[in-house]
Amino acid sequence: MAQLKHEYLICYDIRCPKRWRRAFRLLKGYGGTVQLSIFRVNLSQRDREKLRWELAKILTPEDDLLLVGLCHRCCERVPQYNSEGVWEEPQASFRVI
Repeated sequence: MAQLKHEYLICYDIRCPKRWRRAFRLLKGYGGTVQLSIFRVNLSQRDREKLRWELAKILTPEDDLLLVGLCHRCCERVPQYNSEGVWEEPQASFRVI
């Protein structure tokens, strides 16, 4: 039987660059980056717990981790700003001579 999967937003703040790189590589295998330390992943409950266990081996108490569950409607409404074409320069409608 197939397991039900849910979307998650994973955000982290890791103080040590070595641990940051390890966590980044691990999360890259689970989903895509939204920003440098923010990932959007699609996980079953088993995969979520496995990921939390793997991250617990990397992170220390001084690091921060946030796992946010997203409903289907929330996923549709999450915008990505500063992508290509989002902040287009307005064209001048007149010329000063």
